[in-house]
Amino acid sequence: MHAGNSNEPFAIHDKVIAPGTSATVSIPVSQHVTGLDSSLSLKVFNGAKRGACIFVSGAIHGDEIIGAAVIQRLIEQISPETLSGTIIFAPVVNIYGFVSHSRYLPDRRDLNRSFPGAERGSLAAQLAHCFLENVIDRCSLGIDIHSAAVHRYNLPQIRIASGSPYLSELAMAFGAPIIIESLLRPGSMRALAAERETPMLLLEAGEALRFDRFAIEVGVAGVLRVLAHIGMIDADDGLEEVEVPLRSSRSTWVRAPRGGISRRACKSGDVVRTGELLAIVGGLFGEDTEDLVSPFDGVVIGHATLPIVNQGDALFHIAEVEGLDHAGQHANSIVEALAVSAPPFPATPLLDEDEVL
Repeated sequence: MHAGNSNEPFAIHDKVIAPGTSATVSIPVSQHVTGLDSSLSLKVFNGAKRGACIFVSGAIHGDEIIGAAVIQRLIEQISPETLSGTIIFAPVVNIYGFVSHSRYLPDRRDLNRSFPGAERGSLAAQLAHCFLENVIDRCSLGIDIHSAAVHRYNLPQIRIASGSPYLSELAMAFGAPIIIESLLRPGSMRALAAERETPMLLLEAGEALRFDRFAIEVGVAGVLRVLAHIGMIDADDGLEEVEVPLRSSRSTWVRAPRGGISRRACKSGDVVRTGELLAIVGGLFGEDTEDLVSPFDGVVIGHATLPIVNQGDALFHIAEVEGLDHAGQHANSIVEALAVSAPPFPATPLLDEDEVL
């Protein structure tokens, strides 16, 4: 809820940010091979009134750039003068991969498997430690924005750790088309934040190295709804008439039965039934085609965008969902919505972020 009393100055690195104002903060991490400093760039909105301190981050994988677009639009729509609490915006966490259009850092490490890091460890460890110390440890909630890999597309979806009613509530408020309960991966930002008792929402949306209008709109609207729900901005969180999202805790990739050229019959967001045609894969002349069908009832939450395939390539990511006939119905309250949309399966290892196993 909104606090009635005034906020306090917010100190971070070498800046002290007065209530009702914002500032850009550059925190040195290392030197490039050129000898020039590389810094983690943050934009801090310190609200005029007291409230929670949260962070919104993007590009922990350097080629997953959609978080930068979402944060740019949030900065345009939020004012520190009317904000309760503090928001730390980190549009590009993996500054090195962002510059080189790569998921990884120059040392070939995955930043999202390098937490908590170490002050004198590898480059990935130092960057992870810097983000932990200056951002995660300052916050009571995090929203991390990812996308699929190159040549893949992800339906906007919220990933949360299982077993947390509070995260379920925030995920409902976010309003993405589907909520995925997935186990935490060792070394990931989500796993570390959970150890530090900082709940996190992870948005998966769109495709690497591309800005997708639908994914950006879902991201911006979702963050604003969460901010409204926890009382940081004066707005409607939309939960009086909840549109119940689909919910799943089990998924699988369906793979190409042969090499050749695929003709897709479905795309991300489509509801599919057991045995329904997903794509046809044939040779260069369209010969010897083989059908690719759905192994169960579910929703396509990701698909390959490149039609040229090798045998065994992952083409469709399908989340298993029960009760598809009732999907999208309205609920009278958040409690009812959470009960209706509870996942029917125990949490199993899902493909985390944009991994294809």
